[in-house]
Amino acid sequence: MKLIGSHLSPFLRKVRIVLAEKKIDCALEEALPNAPGSRVPDYNPLGKIPALALDDGRVLYDSRVIAEFLDNVSPVNRLIPAENRERSEVKRWEALADGVLDASLLIRYEGQRPEAQRSPDWITRQSGKVEAGLAAMDRDLGNKTWCTGNDFTLADIAVGCCLGWLEFRVPERAIRERFGNLGRLLAKLDERPSFADTAHRA
Repeated sequence: MKLIGSHLSPFLRKVRIVLAEKKIDCALEEALPNAPGSRVPDYNPLGKIPALALDDGRVLYDSRVIAEFLDNVSPVNRLIPAENRERSEVKRWEALADGVLDASLLIRYEGQRPEAQRSPDWITRQSGKVEAGLAAMDRDLGNKTWCTGNDFTLADIAVGCCLGWLEFRVPERAIRERFGNLGRLLAKLDERPSFADTAHRA
């Protein structure tokens, strides 16, 4: 197997953490979607990362699809429960975390456009989604050990990658100071080797 993407991508980081937690070895090919001559479209026709090239020639894309595939590759450290209700809760957390990331990335991309072409209303709308998502995650986490209760799952990985990217790219959101429950979760995740080894660095 070979994983394609950039270490700066929070979605690639999610997959890398899944690989580490599952103790699966996988080569990484660094690739930026928008770089001149990028090979990303060779793996994903949508030109998005991450992508996972399998040994049989197939390629998987979208971090949610890849994470679920990897969780079924090995029974070690299951990250997605088999029972439907618990499974749905993990996937709900993942969708919420990924949605906050999507809105945050749209804000970043809009800010990179020429100033005359930027839409303040669009930025405000996406920022509202980010704030609402963070508040929901903080509230739903409450005083639980992990996002879905007592077990570490893909939900915690997705939320940790979302919050880690926001701290890296948008430190002014001051997540640990403003959202106490999320700050507590981040402190625990910081201690896991899979998170420490994949932390975003400039």
